[in-house]
Amino acid sequence: MKHTIKKQITLIIIFLISYNYVYSQCYTKNTSFKTGEKITYDVYYNWAFIWLNAGEVYFKVGLKKYNNKPVYHFESFGRTHEKYDWIFKVRDKYETIADTNTFNPLIFKRNTYEGGYYVKNKYYFDHSENKIFTFTENTKKSYTQDTLALPKCTFDVLTTIYYSRNIDYSKHNINDKIPLSLIIDNEVFDLYIKYLGKDTIKTKDGIIYNCIKFKPLLVEGTIFSGGENMTVWVSDDENKIPILVEAKILVGTVKAFLTDYENIRYELEFSKQDE
Repeated sequence: MKHTIKKQITLIIIFLISYNYVYSQCYTKNTSFKTGEKITYDVYYNWAFIWLNAGEVYFKVGLKKYNNKPVYHFESFGRTHEKYDWIFKVRDKYETIADTNTFNPLIFKRNTYEGGYYVKNKYYFDHSENKIFTFTENTKKSYTQDTLALPKCTFDVLTTIYYSRNIDYSKHNINDKIPLSLIIDNEVFDLYIKYLGKDTIKTKDGIIYNCIKFKPLLVEGTIFSGGENMTVWVSDDENKIPILVEAKILVGTVKAFLTDYENIRYELEFSKQDE
């Protein structure tokens, strides 16, 4: 169970932090979120026919100055609940400084602890020279500096969330594959998500949302060994907030439910709420 809890918490945190899909052109106008937004999720794991509320993750949008210019400050923090720390303790922190006009990442930081295994990453993006300067270390690998090529429209795991929320899905047909470029674990990947059309989702609190549904292509080497083993539902409104994430793993199923939101740009639309 310890090994399974480890994988399911890590999976959901990574997915929510890497809800990644990018259209073939780079959009620059933010129409979906505002400074001060915070969204929170509960993470559930299905083990032996029992759903365990094992952890939570949140995302925040701030505004600060970098090189005397206003920039977005994206933050995410994921953790297991304390009662499960004895099984597998997770404390994951991600931060990105990004351009407010292009969503281009400028600085990315990752500081994660998962069951005794730590990862520390820092990336600096030089868009004029098309380079990424990386500084990485983890439990199994000592501190390393590297320089990677920076292809156009490449994002880190946080900027992809907010950048992608501005895509117009009405321009896509069912089963369209929307490409993305993502840097993760000191490597740039060309991935995609498969658009699956519209759906409705009823949450645990009885609210029914109209949603956009898709499956992301996962990086080979994860617990899925690549493939389309995850389904995501995001709100079919101007916010495009993830409502539900569901994934099959080797043993059981994991789900992440939207549980709270603050300072969103528009009122979140839903069909109805059970009495």
